[in-house]
Amino acid sequence: MSETRRKLTTIFCADVQDYTRLMGTDEEGTLASLKRCREAMGRLIESHGGRVINTWGDGLIADFPSVVEAVRAAVDTQNELAGFNARRPADGRMLFRIGINLGDVIVEGDDIYGDGVNIAARLQASAAAGGIVISSSVYDQVRNKVAVGFEFLGPLMVKNVDEGVPSYAVKIGDAKDETPPAQRSGSARPQPQPAAVIAADMAEASPAPRGRRLYGVLAVIAAVLIGINLLSWQGVFWARFPVLALAVVAALAWNRDQTLFNRKITSLAIVALGIAGINLFTWTGQFWAVWPMLGIAAVMGVRWSMRR
Repeated sequence: MSETRRKLTTIFCADVQDYTRLMGTDEEGTLASLKRCREAMGRLIESHGGRVINTWGDGLIADFPSVVEAVRAAVDTQNELAGFNARRPADGRMLFRIGINLGDVIVEGDDIYGDGVNIAARLQASAAAGGIVISSSVYDQVRNKVAVGFEFLGPLMVKNVDEGVPSYAVKIGDAKDETPPAQRSGSARPQPQPAAVIAADMAEASPAPRGRRLYGVLAVIAAVLIGINLLSWQGVFWARFPVLALAVVAALAWNRDQTLFNRKITSLAIVALGIAGINLFTWTGQFWAVWPMLGIAAVMGVRWSMRR
C-alpha cells in the first residue's frame, strides 16, 4: 500500500469554461484543442517547478513547492492561451478557469486529498473564463512578489469549511501593476470591491454590464405586459405568467455570473421556485408543485453531497 503523509503545498486547479457546449458543437476539434492547451499548460507548470498530479475530463490539478511560481505559472498560462484563443472564433474559444490555494493536504502515492484541494477546486469554479482566483493564504505570499494586480472578492463558502475563504481575483493583462502602493507595501489589505471580471480576450465586453442591460430590458418588457393587461382589462390578470417567466430568466442570468453559491444547485432552486409560482398562479386548491419540487430537492441533495 502507498504511504500516507501530509504536506503543505500550493494547489493549482484548472478546467474549461463551457466544455460541454464545445464538445456538443465539435467533439474532435474540441479534443484536439484541449490536448494542445494541456500540453502548453503542462510545459509551463513544469518550467515553474510544479508537477501535474492528475487530469480528468477537461480538468487538471497540479501542485507547486513555491506559491509565487504557482501564480506565475497561472499568469503565463492564461497569457499564452489568450494568444491561442485570439485566432479562434468567439464561440470556439477554449477559456480555462484557474484556482490556486496554499494548504495542508494528505499525500497518498502521487495523489493529494483534503480541504486544501477542495478549496482550490471551489476557487477555480468561481473564476471568470480566462481568469485566476486565489485564496488569501496565496495572496499573503505573493502580493509583493508578482507583477499583477489583485481585487478582493470577499469570502467564498466551501463545503466542510466552517468559515468563508477570503478570495482574490488576479488582474492580468492591462490590469498589471494597478495595485495601490499601500497594498503593495503590505501595510493594508484591499477593501472589498465588486468582483473582477477577467477575460482572456480584452476585446470582449464584461458580463456585468451585459447583465445590467438584460435586467433593464426584462423589467421594461414586464412593465409593458402589465400595462397592456391593465389597459385591456377583462377580469383576468394574464400578464402574471409571462412576468413569472421573465423573472426566472433574470434569476438564471444572475446565477450565471454570481460566485457566492454553487451555480448548478442554484439553477435547480430557481426552477423549483418557478414551478411553485405556476402552481400558485393556477391555484385550484391543490399544491401539486410539491412533487416536482421534492424531486428537484433530491437532485440538489445528491449534487451537494457529491461536490468535491
